[in-house]
Amino acid sequence: MRPEPLRDPASSHPPTTRAIYAALRREIVTLALLPGAKLSENELALRFGTSRGPVREALIRLGEDGLIDVLPQRGSFVGRLSLPAIERARFVREALEIAVVRRAATEGLSDGQRRHIEAALAAQAEAGLDAEHFIDFDDAFHAGFAEAIGLGSVWGIVEREKVQFDRIRFLSLPAATPIALLLEQHRAILAAVLDRDPAAAEAAMRAHMAEVLKIVSDLPARHPALF
Repeated sequence: MRPEPLRDPASSHPPTTRAIYAALRREIVTLALLPGAKLSENELALRFGTSRGPVREALIRLGEDGLIDVLPQRGSFVGRLSLPAIERARFVREALEIAVVRRAATEGLSDGQRRHIEAALAAQAEAGLDAEHFIDFDDAFHAGFAEAIGLGSVWGIVEREKVQFDRIRFLSLPAATPIALLLEQHRAILAAVLDRDPAAAEAAMRAHMAEVLKIVSDLPARHPALF
């Protein structure tokens, strides 16, 4: 299905570079744009109702993120999945998120913070097999702990680093990674934080992050065209 243009019918202003970048980034991460797909500046400018300038700038940013490859004389293509990049993202995410949940367990959560995280968990359970919404609420759950301890900017670092990791998440759900298991792991992380037990929170987060190692090993064989 052809993506909808970003331009708001009620507005005379074309979308900004940031909006174009965000839309293309999400389509690449969710595999709506598959690895190897060609990205034409002219076609994208027509789709978004803008000039080639903002599109070109958005593509440059996506290249800096490692999401597209620019080949001389050939053009821009959605980058293929990279196992080293996925492992780097997993390493960064695990290190930062363990530090976050340990501090959250040490300092505790306010009632409002607890309700916010519980609401994200409930919404994730309700999303079920809707992978895009499931992962949106998954991110809200994890970000909630960083925000609770006043380190929301740390989640911004995780967001930038985990983009390749996210593509694997979409590729693996729901067949390779049972949703019920992910929800159970989230509940264990939250329970440990609420119990004010940093060691248990770390152990629960390590177990959760280890799931990616179980699914990555056979994905290249199952989806060779994407790697």
